[in-house]
Amino acid sequence: MNWKDEYKKKISTPERAIKDIHDGDCVVMGHAAAVPRMVPQAMADHCQDYNDVLIFHMTTLGDNPLLHPRCYGHFRHVSNFLSGNSRDTVNHLAGDFFPAYFKDVPEMIGDEIPCDVAVFQATPPNDDGYCSLGVSCDYALAAIRVAKHVIIETNEMMPFIGGENMIHISQIDHIIPCAYPLPELHSSTPSEVEAAIGRHCASLVTDGSTLQLGIGAIPNAVLQELGDKNDLGIHSEMFSDGVADLMKRGVINGRRKTLHRGKVVATFIMGTRELYDFVDGNEQIELFPVNYTNDPFIIAQNYRMISINSCLEVDFMGQVASESIGMRQFSGIGGQVDFVRGASIAREGKSIIAMPSTAAGGTISRIKPFLTPGAAVSTTRNDVNYIVTEYGIARLKGRTLQHRAEDLIRIAHPDFRPQLIEEYERRFMSKFQA
Repeated sequence: MNWKDEYKKKISTPERAIKDIHDGDCVVMGHAAAVPRMVPQAMADHCQDYNDVLIFHMTTLGDNPLLHPRCYGHFRHVSNFLSGNSRDTVNHLAGDFFPAYFKDVPEMIGDEIPCDVAVFQATPPNDDGYCSLGVSCDYALAAIRVAKHVIIETNEMMPFIGGENMIHISQIDHIIPCAYPLPELHSSTPSEVEAAIGRHCASLVTDGSTLQLGIGAIPNAVLQELGDKNDLGIHSEMFSDGVADLMKRGVINGRRKTLHRGKVVATFIMGTRELYDFVDGNEQIELFPVNYTNDPFIIAQNYRMISINSCLEVDFMGQVASESIGMRQFSGIGGQVDFVRGASIAREGKSIIAMPSTAAGGTISRIKPFLTPGAAVSTTRNDVNYIVTEYGIARLKGRTLQHRAEDLIRIAHPDFRPQLIEEYERRFMSKFQA
């Protein structure tokens, strides 16, 4: 049977496909902008038919019907990275958080993370019967390889992106043809604080560097300050519109990369429709599974590797909390530690943790003598390199505990410096030298 005949035989509907999901099963679903839409809706519409179905997912954009309270008790969610629409589910104990480095998730699927059914998005097949997984590669291939049943929504609006990002029609059990726009993530104009942080971070970036950036206002602010740099590259967990803008201007060209020269490498993409159009069929863009992109030993092969991540708070010792506020799980660790460590062993590499100096409308200092009780330490004091706020740069690597505290106080918000200095003098029995 040729693949076109096989394709026709496998065309299905969401209602028919979900009959392969049974009580007690574990369903592994797509991630970020590639979260499937039709199968989750069908499952939610028929939630009364299910009991004790475990759903593993990470970031979900937009409205996810499986997270609605009416589905509590029928579906239990396990996530390695929480977002705005999944935090309440975990807080209401209709789900739980799964601590793990993002890079380890593919190897855990099938063992620590069972996978009876895999549900993902992909493009329609090309002339050889291969579908691109589009904007989210990460753990998809691992789930598809081990699942008993594979359900794929072949979305005509999904960008076709190369790299190790393909599946063949023969690997799919249910094909659901569809056409719906991907969820978009729009960037806001950086505030004065974010712009100042961007300038400080950009001052640490030299020509020929390879960058890893996350998403949000601070990474966008950094990218806006890089227009005068030359021959930058990208090896990142993800990227958004700001990278595309610098590619169009020739600032990001990968010309001096030591790994995947000339290519922008990531494991997933989130942004606007303009970004999705830009990456569609773009041979400069390649996506790979997260156990490759986030492997510190792969990352370290990039000359002048610079990782830029954010966090929630930092203590005097340089311990970084990025994923929980006290006992409350807020997000996840993603690839922060993997890129911090990869950059630290790369030739002329640097790792940067960037954050506004305050939170909660300026009422809380993010630089603290102690982390909030119960907070998980994401990046240890032994791994941390640079901390950046709008007030400057603190290089903690190679510094003593006392010197770290001094440098962090200097980049804290002025309103909170007096009480930080008070704790410093109590702890170190030394007068703070401004």
